Amino acid sequence: MNEVSEREPRPEGAPPPAGAVLTDGVVPGPGVVPGDGVPGQAGAGQPSVPGPDRPDASAPRGPGPAELLGRAVEAFTGRVLGRHQAAVVRIGFGLVWLAYLLREWPNRRVLYGDRSPWSMELADRLLGDDGAFTVLPWFDGRPWFELVYHLGVLAALAVLLGWRTRASTVLFLVTVLSLQNRDVFLGDGGDNVVHLMAVYLVFTRCAEVWSLDARRARTGRSGRTGVVLWAVLGAVLAACQFGGFSGTGLTWTARTFPYLGWSPLFWGLWAVAGVWWVLGRLRPDGEPRAVLDALATMVHNCAMLVIAVEVVLIYATAGWYKVQGSRWQDGTALYYPLHLDYFTPWPGLSALVGSMLLPVFLISYGTVVLQVAFPFTLLDRRVKNVLLAVMVLEHVGIAVVLGLPVFSLAMIAADAVFLPTGALLWAARVSRVLTSRIRWRPAP
Repeated sequence: MNEVSEREPRPEGAPPPAGAVLTDGVVPGPGVVPGDGVPGQAGAGQPSVPGPDRPDASAPRGPGPAELLGRAVEAFTGRVLGRHQAAVVRIGFGLVWLAYLLREWPNRRVLYGDRSPWSMELADRLLGDDGAFTVLPWFDGRPWFELVYHLGVLAALAVLLGWRTRASTVLFLVTVLSLQNRDVFLGDGGDNVVHLMAVYLVFTRCAEVWSLDARRARTGRSGRTGVVLWAVLGAVLAACQFGGFSGTGLTWTARTFPYLGWSPLFWGLWAVAGVWWVLGRLRPDGEPRAVLDALATMVHNCAMLVIAVEVVLIYATAGWYKVQGSRWQDGTALYYPLHLDYFTPWPGLSALVGSMLLPVFLISYGTVVLQVAFPFTLLDRRVKNVLLAVMVLEHVGIAVVLGLPVFSLAMIAADAVFLPTGALLWAARVSRVLTSRIRWRPAP
């Protein structure tokens, strides 16, 4: 073997010849560079070619549990999840309540006013037992009722348009609870969904997109409308708290103390809105404002999760209760409502559908299967989207055939929490294109 020495110089960086012996008597093997993995030399490391028992250090490694937890916490506190879905839920329930109040406007006094068969005296007795919140018993007479009713119309319109949603969602909640708790025997099931979602919407950031608030944020306008509205609402809340109104759930009486009434909620929302505005004016980029923004994001994400769970519970409980019903077991549950005058707004259409026994049988069984299977389809996105489209079509059919538009529209608005973001963005683009074409269409 040839021995490497200073008498036989070689170019710098060139490998030693085959069979050459290093100064320590080690023969380099294939793929080994002198000074890199050779025992006894300074700087000894790994072989340049990774072996089966020594993985490549440069290979990408998956994130560990701590890193995954950190990413989840960062997304939960720093990212507004489902903002497009929240906007659709806001628009949907604002439209539901607005359409209901406008449809029942000729009958408003019979339903909730001074002409109602459920008199205010009976309502006060029931409110004294369950402690429900309503502002209608504060004053007697028609003017106060008309003010509350038309305030509900304005609040629903403001929620629909996304105007000053921090205040309008609270007013929306107040009007929904006040009118519905005035007579709890009215409604078709959709009122319960509106009742719940009115509470959840207060805690969401549902005006991030597709709202007048988002448009104002893009233009950088603030104005004094929000400050004036905040001050007025604070004055009204103080008058309600300390004015001695009974049966409102705002007073700290022995009857309301076990659940504290609605006072902490309204005062807390009012105080947070004021602190938010002050920090935005004084230190918009400071740490207190960032902490408050992170807390608002967390509350929004929790509220969206609660909305999703609520929808799942509605379908799951409805499906399992139907399983226990004899009419659903024999497939005739849909047949009987189609022959009741109360559920036949279109008698000819109802008679036509009711005469087709096989479709009625399949729809009855299919409804049970869809509602029971809905929670499990959330594990697969494609199956969930298909089933969601089928359920929306089913609600449209209920609205048309059975004459329950408020219930159907409320459920469709609640289902929007599961809509894919891509589909919502595509629908928004299509609507913008159609709107621009209509706006710029030349006159004939």
